Amino acid sequence: MASDINDVTVNYEEDGVLKVKELDKEILTKGAWATIVFKYKNYDWKKEDYGDTKYIIRRYRKVDGEYKPQSKFNISNSKQAKQVIDVLQKWVGEEDISE
Repeated sequence: MASDINDVTVNYEEDGVLKVKELDKEILTKGAWATIVFKYKNYDWKKEDYGDTKYIIRRYRKVDGEYKPQSKFNISNSKQAKQVIDVLQKWVGEEDISE
């Protein structure tokens, strides 16, 4: 676990192989509860290479000075990511700006 939100990562190494490779991240909120969107790839043992780009939104809670994962939402591919974007843009566009 990390004590600084900037140090939180989805990189995961096992047996000397980086199984989850973080490509990018955006910290959406900071504080006792933090939200981060990660762009990453999983290692594919059959291909001996990394697979398609994936995305994950994670929420972290700071407990005893360390950020601990609380929840996550996986976006399995770029097509699904575009669908989420389209829906959110539609909903945000429908909102009354005075809210």
